[in-house]
Amino acid sequence: MIKTLLSSVREYKKESILAPIYVTLESILEIVIPTIMAFLIDNGINKRDMSYVIIMGLVLVLAAAVSLITGILAGRSAAVASAGFARNLRHDMFYNVQNFSFSNIDKFSTASIITRLTTDVNNVQNAFQMLVRLAVRAPMMIVFALVFSFRIDARLSLIFLATIPVLGLGTYLIMSRVHPIFVRVFRTYDKLNNIVQENLHGIRVVKSYIREDFEEKKFADVSQTIFNDFTVAEKRLAFTMPLMQLCLYGSMLLLSWFGAREIIASGNNAVIGLSTGELTSLITYAMQILMSLMMLSMVFVMIIISRASAERIVEVITEESDLKNPENPVTSVPNGSVTFENVTFSYARQTDKPVLDDITFSIASGQTVGIIGGTGSSKSSLVQLIPRLYDPVSGIVTVGGTDVKEYDLEALRKEVAMVLQKNVLFSGTIKENLRWGNENATDEEIIRACQLAQADGFIREFPDGYDTHIEQGGSNVSGGQRQRLCIARALLGRPKILILDDSTSAVDTKTDSLIRQAFRENIPNTTKIIIAQRVSSVQDADKIIVLDDGRINAIGTHEQLLETCAIYREVYESQNKGGTLHE
Repeated sequence: MIKTLLSSVREYKKESILAPIYVTLESILEIVIPTIMAFLIDNGINKRDMSYVIIMGLVLVLAAAVSLITGILAGRSAAVASAGFARNLRHDMFYNVQNFSFSNIDKFSTASIITRLTTDVNNVQNAFQMLVRLAVRAPMMIVFALVFSFRIDARLSLIFLATIPVLGLGTYLIMSRVHPIFVRVFRTYDKLNNIVQENLHGIRVVKSYIREDFEEKKFADVSQTIFNDFTVAEKRLAFTMPLMQLCLYGSMLLLSWFGAREIIASGNNAVIGLSTGELTSLITYAMQILMSLMMLSMVFVMIIISRASAERIVEVITEESDLKNPENPVTSVPNGSVTFENVTFSYARQTDKPVLDDITFSIASGQTVGIIGGTGSSKSSLVQLIPRLYDPVSGIVTVGGTDVKEYDLEALRKEVAMVLQKNVLFSGTIKENLRWGNENATDEEIIRACQLAQADGFIREFPDGYDTHIEQGGSNVSGGQRQRLCIARALLGRPKILILDDSTSAVDTKTDSLIRQAFRENIPNTTKIIIAQRVSSVQDADKIIVLDDGRINAIGTHEQLLETCAIYREVYESQNKGGTLHE
């Protein structure tokens, strides 16, 4: 895990190295300052040598100034290094997510990925900043302070050593009981984000059914769970401060008691015992050691919090896509023919009931094929195997006579355009959205694609025409307009296979008919696969596939299916004579 995380430091290695160096210099100077003070007290103030006091005072000021400068530089370097590290972590996660298959995304969920990109990265960023500063400073201060303390008085310095095991054991016990809570908290954050995302996405439905109170209760329940877990964790972490103060003030009392006795016994003579200046230095070193231990405890707390976040980040970075290019991929698709040979598919690999079961059919290049079936008959699942958004559990899917697994993914998907059931537009102008299909498309090509999709007419009615701004998700256009824009976007790529997954459900039957007529007349060589709920959308197709519960019930033309397929005939009659729709 650590190796994976550190690989994201990259161009910020310089700052990550400079920060500990500056911290080391700062620590050395802070350790030297108490010794300088001891010299100033014993050899200057006690002997009333003002010239010595002035010289050592200037040295003290210079050491403090240099310590301040190195501290500022250390803080700046640590801030730059941690911010850059977080930036690279987000980049690496987002970049890898782009390579995920749909099954990989299903595994993590959208809400979880967002939490990992935001909250988890912030936690790791804070921990990294503390590590390159405090995690270096604290141990060095402890070691240097102990060395200087033992040089002054080894017996009194044993007081420091006695506190270290107490602090270490106490901190370990706190860590071991808090880490599992934070692991649970960040999983709950995923659930919280999912509730917010779902609520905002379906806010119109929520308001239509007056379910605001229900949604508020869902949010409040999850929020209360996070509050309760954090409260328990913080209560346990709160024991660190009393533990530190116990060790700190206990050490100070013992030092003052035994140190004062030694000063009296030696007559304040450093040669035969302990002097006032040396006791002052010992007390300062005690403060530095115990404050450094407190810093370490803060680092440990941050590590406890960030450890769970780091594990979640590494899971995303190291996740490998289920779909990979072969060693020598095929980079061109010769035509739009499609075949399914005994294909079985399931979203969960281990399941007793597959989503698609023993699917076999073939489509010649340039044919128009309709797919119809009841809700849950796996129509969308079937067509998602063609551009290899998922891989079948068994069987073979071929495009242009070649197994889709042998194609370069980018080359295959350029030739297989899908207009998904959930139409998505992005914030930007209409032109910018359409150029997702072909970033180099000319204005003439854009207009031509929109004419085929029956979108040119309503676009020209907008005051800004093709430069009209589209809100996120296409919220400022109607469902039918959004569908036609998505069809035009797919056509711009000039694919060999065009898949419309219930993509004309929001347009009227006349417009639907005009779109199909335009396809027949203008893109006859493109294979067109149309998933529809309306029989009228597929009845003029070269063949129609009827799906029922993940299996093919029948294949044929409209006329053939009316005679031989009870399911198709029932759907047709329900839509034309007011019968009951087949479930």
